[in-house]
Amino acid sequence: MENMYWQPWQPQPYRYRIHPNRVTMYSAVYPPYVRRESFSSWLGHTVKDYGNEPFVVDIDQATKHNETYRTALWTGTHLQVTVMSIPVGDDIGLEIHPATDQFIRIEAGQGLVQMGSSEETLDFAVTAYDGYAILIPAGTWHNVTNTGTTPLKIYAVYAPPEHPRGTAHVTKAEAMAAHD
Repeated sequence: MENMYWQPWQPQPYRYRIHPNRVTMYSAVYPPYVRRESFSSWLGHTVKDYGNEPFVVDIDQATKHNETYRTALWTGTHLQVTVMSIPVGDDIGLEIHPATDQFIRIEAGQGLVQMGSSEETLDFAVTAYDGYAILIPAGTWHNVTNTGTTPLKIYAVYAPPEHPRGTAHVTKAEAMAAHD
C-alpha cells in the first residue's frame, strides 16, 4: 500500500497534469495551485505587492531573501503582510498603530522587543529569536531592535492594513520620509 502522507525525507515523484493542448509536469515543491513567480521573485526578480489576488508563498524564504527595510508582499482589504530586514544595531522605530493589531515573526536573527502604554513607559521587554512570534495589540507603543550580529529578518502581518498598497522602502530613512 502506497504511503498517502508525504514525509519530508522522502523524494517526491513528478506528477503530470493533462491539458487539452499540453502535458504539464510539476512536483511537490511547486504544487499546481502555487504561482511559480511567487518563488522566483526571491531569486532575483522584483518583489512586489501581490495583494487582493490568491497567493501562496514560502514566507520563510521570502523573508530571509528580502534585502529591503520594508516591502509590502500582500495587501488585501482587511490584512497586509510585509517583509523587513533590519540592519545590526538598528530598529523598526518606536511606533503605535491605534486601530491595527500586528503580528511579527522573526525568521532570522534576534531582537529586543519593547512594548508599553506610552513612549516613556516601555515596561515590557523580551529578547526574541528565530521562530518567535510577537503579538502587538492596537494602541500599544512598540519597537524591535536588532541585537544580533546579522540582519534581523522578519515579516509582519497588519490587520487592517497599515501601509499603502505597493509600499517598498529600501532603507529606514526612506520609510520615515514617506511616513512624514
